[in-house]
Amino acid sequence: MKKVFAILTLLGLLASISLAATRPNILYIMTDQQCAEAMSCRMGAQYLKTPAMDSIAANGTIFARAYVANPICMPSRNSIFTGRYPHETGITANIYKALEPSDFVCMGTYLHRAGYQTAYYGKWHLCYDEKDIKSHGFDIVPGKGADSAIAENAVRFITQKHDQPFLLVASFVNPHNVCEYARGEPLSNGSVGEPPPLAQLPPAPANLLPAKNEPDTLTVMRKSYHATDTFPVGNFTPEKWRELRWAYYRMIEKVDAEIGKVLGALRQAGLEENTLIIFTADHGECAGAHGFNQKTVFFEEAARVPLIVSLKGATRKGLSDRLVHTGIDILPTMFDFAGIDQPKKLTGLSLRPLATGQSVATWRDHLVVGNNMVQGGPVGDLSPTTEGRMVRSERYKYCVYFYGEHRESLVDLQKDPGETIDLATDPAYHKVLLEHRDLLRKFATDHNDTLVAELLADDVKPRPFTKDATQKQVPRGSKKDKAAKKKGAAN
Repeated sequence: MKKVFAILTLLGLLASISLAATRPNILYIMTDQQCAEAMSCRMGAQYLKTPAMDSIAANGTIFARAYVANPICMPSRNSIFTGRYPHETGITANIYKALEPSDFVCMGTYLHRAGYQTAYYGKWHLCYDEKDIKSHGFDIVPGKGADSAIAENAVRFITQKHDQPFLLVASFVNPHNVCEYARGEPLSNGSVGEPPPLAQLPPAPANLLPAKNEPDTLTVMRKSYHATDTFPVGNFTPEKWRELRWAYYRMIEKVDAEIGKVLGALRQAGLEENTLIIFTADHGECAGAHGFNQKTVFFEEAARVPLIVSLKGATRKGLSDRLVHTGIDILPTMFDFAGIDQPKKLTGLSLRPLATGQSVATWRDHLVVGNNMVQGGPVGDLSPTTEGRMVRSERYKYCVYFYGEHRESLVDLQKDPGETIDLATDPAYHKVLLEHRDLLRKFATDHNDTLVAELLADDVKPRPFTKDATQKQVPRGSKKDKAAKKKGAAN
């Protein structure tokens, strides 16, 4: 009997070793505030050169229509690491709310339980206690630092001996320094120098002006944002926007150089062909689109991000135009490559079949993004805030906001990729508008999003910004307690 038990134990050990040998390492690289097209493999190398990001794309699939859960740091990041929507986590703005680890299991915990060594370097902004490994599952969380230090730590980790597959998160700060640049503040990752002569600057965005017929929500919020020192761009000329975009591209090049160090270490360690690389950003940057800088809004520049899934020799090289939701799809993708069963409460889709060139019979035809615009300043006697939902279908983008006289927008992204004409009040598109309202209602039913009923109440009749209403509004889903009021970084 003892002999049989010993044989079974040995077989189990061998099976475990075999499984570990076939499971890839996972390198998850995330930048902060990088819009989808801001790589030289996407926009050309005239104004921006990103050899490291391009090298990831050279061996993988670029998902050209990847949207975030919410276009601001904390909601987006906490969705990515839990695989849950912001309305589920209750984190809808950059306001801290501790997550219950048993209800919202973190990426690190999932992979750690599956036998992965887990390490996290860089910007955190997750609603778990960094010092409590049991809450998030990362064996190593060395704290924050400049991007150069993040890369250095990641390289050191890669060059160590690994007896088990690893999950390595490298969470970089840049090009987030564009926020400080707009404010004339010192840049945490070093100066980018002085802009060159005007003729050498990238052009201002073609959609610099507000959209025709835009909802008054955006008009009010633009004024509200420009009324603060956080978004001091209300008087920017096209030339100033060109300077900002030049600086933004330099910041992307700076972080690309740090990413290159990590990729170089992976190659030198002989791990390149057994490491799944997922590269993305937590949200984008408007950089002048419709007169906005930073994020929070539903415009393509803020809500759509780069996403590359790459495993050398296994993934298909090229573009995918499938609709992808980074907040809920990244974890299932990791699970699929790592041979981990996806928990039922996670509703995202694995990108592995698309990335490896498999035939996929069905895929989503729309996705939903949320936002909570709480960062503005006074407009008259108001300090307006408003929440909203965005539905991205194959052709259209529909948005609806909690406050405003005219609360909806509809854009035909096929004809108008710059989102310059709002069709929500155009009778010719009323049927399309109603169809997208129905898509949002179905999402609310399927995912218990209770805000949607309020957004669509009374056929979206006006709900004016008022002093009393905006004072009452808190980030919906967050609790009125001390933890919820403890602010994360404003940007």
